[in-house]
Amino acid sequence: MDEEIGGAALQVQWKSYCKTLSLLAFQSFGVVYGDLSGTFALYSLLCRHAKFSLLPNQQAADEELSTYYQPGTGRTAVSSPFKRFLEKHRKLRTCLLLFVLFGACMVIGDGILTPTMSVLSAISGLQDPATGGLADGWILLIACVVLVGLFALQHRGTHRVAFMFAPIVVLWLLSIGIIGLYNIIHWNPRICLALSPHYIVKFFKTTGRDGWMALGGVLLATTGTEAMFADLGHFTAASIRLAFVGAIYPSLVLQYMGQAAFLSRNMSAVHDSFYLSIPRPVFWPVFVIATLAAIVGSQAIISATFSIVKQCLALGCFPRVKVVHTSRWIHGQIYIPEINWILMVLCLAVTLGFRDITVIGNAYGLACITVMFVTTWLMSLVIIFVWQKNLLIALLFLAFFGSIEGIYLSAAVIKVPQGGWTPIALALVFMFIMYVWHYGTRRKYMFDLQNKVSMKWILTLGPSLGIMRVPGIGLIYSELVTGVPAIFSHFVTNLPAFHQVLVFVCVKSVPVPYVPTDERYLIGRIGPREYRMYRCIVRYGYKDVQKDDENFENHLVMSIAKFIQMEAEEAASSGSYESSTEGRMAVVHTTDTTGTGLLVRDSIDDAGTSLSLTRSSKSETLRSLQSIYEQESGGGLSRRRRVRFQISEEERADPQVRDELSDLLEAKEAGVAYIIGHSYVKARKNSNFLKTFAIDYAYSFLRKNCRGPSVTLHIPHISLIEVGMIYYV
Repeated sequence: MDEEIGGAALQVQWKSYCKTLSLLAFQSFGVVYGDLSGTFALYSLLCRHAKFSLLPNQQAADEELSTYYQPGTGRTAVSSPFKRFLEKHRKLRTCLLLFVLFGACMVIGDGILTPTMSVLSAISGLQDPATGGLADGWILLIACVVLVGLFALQHRGTHRVAFMFAPIVVLWLLSIGIIGLYNIIHWNPRICLALSPHYIVKFFKTTGRDGWMALGGVLLATTGTEAMFADLGHFTAASIRLAFVGAIYPSLVLQYMGQAAFLSRNMSAVHDSFYLSIPRPVFWPVFVIATLAAIVGSQAIISATFSIVKQCLALGCFPRVKVVHTSRWIHGQIYIPEINWILMVLCLAVTLGFRDITVIGNAYGLACITVMFVTTWLMSLVIIFVWQKNLLIALLFLAFFGSIEGIYLSAAVIKVPQGGWTPIALALVFMFIMYVWHYGTRRKYMFDLQNKVSMKWILTLGPSLGIMRVPGIGLIYSELVTGVPAIFSHFVTNLPAFHQVLVFVCVKSVPVPYVPTDERYLIGRIGPREYRMYRCIVRYGYKDVQKDDENFENHLVMSIAKFIQMEAEEAASSGSYESSTEGRMAVVHTTDTTGTGLLVRDSIDDAGTSLSLTRSSKSETLRSLQSIYEQESGGGLSRRRRVRFQISEEERADPQVRDELSDLLEAKEAGVAYIIGHSYVKARKNSNFLKTFAIDYAYSFLRKNCRGPSVTLHIPHISLIEVGMIYYV
């Protein structure tokens, strides 16, 4: 009886698993999240397990993130001579970064060529003489209109129509599969013998060099199918394999065999074999489905381009641009206006410039195979440093897959004069922009690191820091994760007054896809307790979208209060309240308000008559100016949740904790000011020509024409203080 019940339970579980797997496989057809892992995801994975990053802002606390290590990988880094050799030589790490940037730029080039290729090839079906074919000029005009419409609708997101994508792709695969099967039966059933590998050897023996050059065209038969594996972050590997093996691969094989059977009897139709092989009664339905499938495919690569740029931006390799999260429910759907319009202009330029699918196909094939080749090389490094396998296994992997891709790459490189130069030129331009931005950012960070304010100097000033401490919280934004930035001394030198509570805030990106919200805030103390100086590091992953956190100030106060409690408990257990000048950092959970020693209450005051625990130092003039600003800004600030904090009764026993919490609350009631550096980066006078050009012209141009740091960090202008400073790097 028990065996029958157990067997029935296993059968129910198996049916449920098959049903779920089939549903995931169906949904994976229409995914356009753009969650393309690619080169930068592999590079960030390598940076987690080895010191390959050129920006020295890594912390030991980052390795404690729950998303830092992948399941199945060891947390203990295994040192090897090869690893030490790469970590030791900066030039090799720079070459690795350039290699990764080249692969990422090829993906961006793919984002330009894929919409052009897909839309133009779909619309070219209107050239069929049997349907009253249109002239080339009309085909180009219709393709340009479709492309403009496609990019113009990007800002609305795809979540409203995403439910249609999977049915469209499934209809497309069924259509080409059935048409291919029809052509095989109708024109030449013996074409099935072509599945034998014997004909591959015979083909190359007969054609020789011409057969090798034909691999560039064969490459186009496989490009596009690899996009199915870009969504492994949203679907299981089993569902992707089921979709590929059960639908995509059979449909493609049937379609290409059907075209071969058709061409064996109609050799004159080789210029447009797909549309000419479609039976006349179903031509228009297939044309509509092909156009819709081209739009879905174009949407997928456009979203992937946004994702790649977002990853480059997070890892300090792209100028600051606006990133919009277009869906409230789907995390991966983003929109970047500047990139969107640049892609549209370049797509139109390629369409109108080449006017030939063959030339565009040469460029498209070279871009795709280059990305595959770069990914294979990076994957071999992952095998060594992440999976910690033997070097021989990585070399065997590289030799097998790299040789296959190398053959296809060599055939595609031959087509460089016939349009293949396009992705190379685009990649070099984007690569120059990325590397110059990364170089300038790195040099600026090194200047901050080398010119930190001495803690000895701060300690000699005493708790007042030798200046007037005014009520309020001062948030000093810096890229440093340790020490006091030079902007602080520059500010107090020119204006000898500062806030009662100082918080040095660093917003940094960690080489992980996502940082859980509960692990985002890293809080620490700077100097002794009576100095009231803290550090807050806000960590984001390269796929996280930094939204305008309306409750950032409240979260910050709660995090500092909780840190004060944690530090007091540890000090009480050790019997000493003394802290180091650069104390340890602690992860503070922002969603858990227990253990902070504070009570949070919604403010019921809208006119300034609230039950304040401490008197605000804001003057009536400043209050009136703030109300005017809120009205002019559309009431965005007035809609923020206003809360008041109160020290809980249970914390009144500890006088040191009570005094520190009281000072924190008094400063919060007085107001929060955001201090950020308005920096000018210049090359030193003894710098060589290349460095001077890169810093004084290229990097300065990019900084002037990208979004400012205050806008990127969502700092309210009414509370912003900018401190001018020149960096000689």
